[in-house]
Amino acid sequence: MDRNWRCPAGELDIVALRGEDLAFVEVKTVDAYGPESADRLLGPAKRRHIVESSKYFLALKREYNRMRPRYDVILVRGSAVCRHIPQAFLEHP
Repeated sequence: MDRNWRCPAGELDIVALRGEDLAFVEVKTVDAYGPESADRLLGPAKRRHIVESSKYFLALKREYNRMRPRYDVILVRGSAVCRHIPQAFLEHP
């Protein structure tokens, strides 16, 4: 639906619609340590920015308010996706 969507709270890398789910997807490049390095790349502050950005998105695009929001993470190395983590985190931990 959208890529690199920006608002005052931050940026959403990908916004995707699948069935009744509205996925807000963060794309992260992993280093030589692989997917395990993603934990330190997506800390509490970054998660908070993603959640706040998703709220801006839904406030501006009310036609999606009935969708189930979820927060996914895609890990890439080079130009290849090495892992997709659906529902990687919750709005309220």
